[in-house]
Amino acid sequence: MWTLAIVDDDRQVLGGMSRLIPWEQLGIRPIGEAMDGEEGLRLIRAAKPDIVITDIYMPVMNGLEMIEQLRKQQFDGKIIILSGYSDFDYARKALRLQVDDYLPKPASPATIREVLQRVIAELSEKRAAENREQELQDRLMQYEPYLEREWVKSVLTGGTSSPPTGPYRMLDRLGWKGAQFMMLALEIKRQGRTEGISARDWHLFRFAVGNTVEELARQDGLRSYFLELHSHHMTLLLYKPLSWPAEAFRSEVLALAGRIIESVDRYLQVKLRIGAGLRKDDWTAIADSTEEAFQALAERREPDANHPCVYVYTEAGFRHPAARNVRPVRFFQEMADAVRTFDEPRALLALEDFASSDSGVAQLSPGELAALGTQLFAILSFTLYDSGHKLDDELPPSDLSKELGLIENAQQWKAWVAEKVKRICRRFIPNENLKHKETVEFIIQYIHEHYAENIHLQDVADQVYISKNYLSTLFRQFTGETFGDYLTRVRMEKAKSMVLEKKLLIAEIAEQVGYRNVPYFTTLFKKHTGRSPTEFYRA
Repeated sequence: MWTLAIVDDDRQVLGGMSRLIPWEQLGIRPIGEAMDGEEGLRLIRAAKPDIVITDIYMPVMNGLEMIEQLRKQQFDGKIIILSGYSDFDYARKALRLQVDDYLPKPASPATIREVLQRVIAELSEKRAAENREQELQDRLMQYEPYLEREWVKSVLTGGTSSPPTGPYRMLDRLGWKGAQFMMLALEIKRQGRTEGISARDWHLFRFAVGNTVEELARQDGLRSYFLELHSHHMTLLLYKPLSWPAEAFRSEVLALAGRIIESVDRYLQVKLRIGAGLRKDDWTAIADSTEEAFQALAERREPDANHPCVYVYTEAGFRHPAARNVRPVRFFQEMADAVRTFDEPRALLALEDFASSDSGVAQLSPGELAALGTQLFAILSFTLYDSGHKLDDELPPSDLSKELGLIENAQQWKAWVAEKVKRICRRFIPNENLKHKETVEFIIQYIHEHYAENIHLQDVADQVYISKNYLSTLFRQFTGETFGDYLTRVRMEKAKSMVLEKKLLIAEIAEQVGYRNVPYFTTLFKKHTGRSPTEFYRA
């Protein structure tokens, strides 16, 4: 209901309106009356009615003075003047104060009712517009983390330099203004514990690696942004204020890279290789550091003196000068995204852009083209593995090496890649099964981002517009376990890393991974790891 206050010193008017106006029928609830402007001002400040009906001539403070005070205080409700004074100066001042109507006394109940119906319609329209605006803002807030992540990914891989929602706001939130940057490129080696695992467990490995990497960066006092790229490749952007000594910053980054390799190996039994790009003084040069980091990782020519699996970029790291002009990171990412959904036109467009005449690809030697092709198909192989397909069935490693060895120039390389991409996309044609798999992948991503919240399968079902029961069947079909079991595993992996950090109490860890009942959390932890959190902590 809409609320209304009446300000008039004539008790007969007050009583008449109370008896003759059908407030409830109009959807109005009177919330108070006042008999002078000063009293009316206090009433309106306290009750904040939607509509005010007021006289002009009243003791202590007249109606126009009261309205003027209300407007100064940003009162934006509807105001109707009901007055026996029809002086032109009064009417002109009322117009200046944005009064919604000016009725002469005595006004019939029908006239008052007609005016109220009109202002209620205006209020309803205004509220509907506000609701639409709020809904839009809520949606923007909901998608803002996604937009930020996609924009950061684009910056890191060289796709854009313009933030989507105001550069200063985005850069301030990220802490990138006045900062220096270095990029680390991380590669998970598919050997030992990670060899032959399922796509579901591969997601968990990457999630666990990301947790460890970000926590180690925080412990070192470095601001960071961790981002998964294509399957076994990840990036870690590290930054500090420009006022921090450049050489000290570089040393901290390389020391952190070494600790990441050691910690991930010790706690997760996962082998990493890391490439380090050069330090940059501006966020617009981050993509250059990314390219350098991945180039160092690919060449593996300059290992850090203290950490043999950390490779540091140097200008001498390129075997041939022409390779400096080729920037494959963005290309690899675009190809992986396209092949993941078997989008042949998108993949071929990315290839066309990458192999254009001014890209530097034409200057590459046969050996460099072969290396580029090997990298690309390693990435595509991992990408398809995530989707439940094996590229080895389409192109065995021995055939890949043999075919790449026959390529002599960039045109042949481009034609060869195009032919392979077409074969892949046409063999694995998208179908209903793929749509279901994409839905399950969305749920997996949702779990990894919201595991600390009190989430249920129904919450996710609402997000993807699928019934809870059907979604439960799909999730189990594609992952081999229930939604609840998978959520528990993600929470336990996060809890393990937090226990090993030895910074929080068990109750605090339980709460941060979504459990308010500490004994229940302890039971789940022991079931998952074979030891209680305290025993795990002491191990």
